[in-house]
Amino acid sequence: MIKTRKYWLITGLLVVLLFAAFYNGLVVKKYIINTNKLDADQSVRIVLISDLHNHVYGENQSKIISSIRKQSPDIIALTGDIADDEMPIEGTEQFLAGIQGIAPTYYVSGNHEYWSNDIQNIKNTIRQYDVTILENTYQQIKVNNSSIIIGGVDDPDIVKYEKPGFDWEGELYKAFLELQDKPDFKILLAHRPELIEIYKRSDFDLVLSGHAHGGQVRIPFILNGLYAPDQGWFPQYAGGEYKHDSLIHIVSRGVSFNPRLPRVFNPPEIVVVDIKGE
Repeated sequence: MIKTRKYWLITGLLVVLLFAAFYNGLVVKKYIINTNKLDADQSVRIVLISDLHNHVYGENQSKIISSIRKQSPDIIALTGDIADDEMPIEGTEQFLAGIQGIAPTYYVSGNHEYWSNDIQNIKNTIRQYDVTILENTYQQIKVNNSSIIIGGVDDPDIVKYEKPGFDWEGELYKAFLELQDKPDFKILLAHRPELIEIYKRSDFDLVLSGHAHGGQVRIPFILNGLYAPDQGWFPQYAGGEYKHDSLIHIVSRGVSFNPRLPRVFNPPEIVVVDIKGE
């Protein structure tokens, strides 16, 4: 009798563990950033979506759109690979149509959009849904009476696929040099987290990235990520919040899911960033 109970207990624990390990439903991950660049009674909420890769969540993307809408964002940030080089773009268009009108939306390219060899058509499609595309550019905007600067960079694969010889790093630095004199809270959208040392040269308070897919495999409290593109094994920036002096870097684990490459303890995530004045 005792052996039977022990057997069922172990079996039950294994079932729970396997369910948790391979759960691929959307989760919401929240971060809070306090800053003296906003007044104490002010706040700005950003929903960060990265690496959709045209994946579809329910009919007409209803599941992911509903989850985003529930967060009541002030800004939606799309940090690349929203479209894909192999999958049909319908999933991306359904997603963009669904979020249209929820909040002002800003996009930067990822590597897969360049790999498609169709980057301009992809960008033109994205623009049709009232999305602002940031290409080494920035905008100064008002959100809930707070002055915010939001900038973004094209993926560095622009050099390989569209502008051979383009000084990507140098142009990035020049594009944002004048921001050093502006007191606003400054946000940078940049697809690749491993290039943080380059982003740090510009005067941003917050960098939002994706690309790493959470390191694909995680072991809670032990391993934050096993492997990530362009970082390799045991990536430093697989997903989460990283602090570099006054600069905060948040890396999304992305929302794509490929059954051929399961995510382990690494469910697709919608990231919510609350910037609060102090």
